[in-house]
Amino acid sequence: MNIRGKLIIIGGAVDKGSFTETHLDKNAANNLNFFETGILKRILVESKHNQNSRIEIITTASVIPKEIGPEYVKAFEYLDAKNVGVLYIERREQAAEEAVLERLRNADVVMFTGGDQLRLTSILGGTPFHDILLDKYHNQEFIYAGTSAGAAAASSNMIYQGSSSEALLKGEVKISSGLGFIDGVIIDTHFVQRGRIGRLFQAVVGNPKVLGIGLGEDTGLLITHNTQMEAIGSGLVILVDGREIKDTNLTQVELGQPISINHLVTHVMSKHDTFNLETHKMHIQSSQYV
Repeated sequence: MNIRGKLIIIGGAVDKGSFTETHLDKNAANNLNFFETGILKRILVESKHNQNSRIEIITTASVIPKEIGPEYVKAFEYLDAKNVGVLYIERREQAAEEAVLERLRNADVVMFTGGDQLRLTSILGGTPFHDILLDKYHNQEFIYAGTSAGAAAASSNMIYQGSSSEALLKGEVKISSGLGFIDGVIIDTHFVQRGRIGRLFQAVVGNPKVLGIGLGEDTGLLITHNTQMEAIGSGLVILVDGREIKDTNLTQVELGQPISINHLVTHVMSKHDTFNLETHKMHIQSSQYV
């Protein structure tokens, strides 16, 4: 299937200043970090009408939506976006309201904020809103962008819980169904800063066909046609490829016991590096061998 939409998944942002501060115009340049000037700008560049694209901020994952939504509006408007709004969907019945669905139909970009990815899937999953999202992503020049929880929920399989320190103990990592925009991957966020690599190891050893994607903060991936991934932002993307695993004790140990894995392949991507999900080949943009 030829996917016309694009995914932009983001690991989260370091808090280096808030757009809700007073004296916005005076301090805006100091408040912008790489996430806001780099990745949000890339969203505009990739969108159908650039700065005139209709952008809807979806705050469903957040428990403080009235604070988070306006912050993103100000961030996009500082980058000269002309047409940004916030859709507050906090109950499943709202995801079937015609006024809400009409705004989604007219959107060129949706930006899902951070929070709890289970709020996203439990509130939006299986609703008319979800159906329209998937249809637009498959058939239109449309961008699904998500940070933190919004990124984790984008794939068909979703990590929703798991201690970083005990992630390689059998059963510690909890996986559920995501929103289903992309198959064959599982995504974790705030990855480097919170030491979550063990969570991806366990997710991948349970099904080595699935590629683990760990997104650092201030870092994202632009995915086109569900095949080509480009690292964007200032940090690192860690890929965990389990297809060459030679052995594991996963099925032999009890719940809560350590997992052993032999020959798990990892890749580290930084800005402008690419990875093809069909060939599993990575290209380093600034390779020392060029």
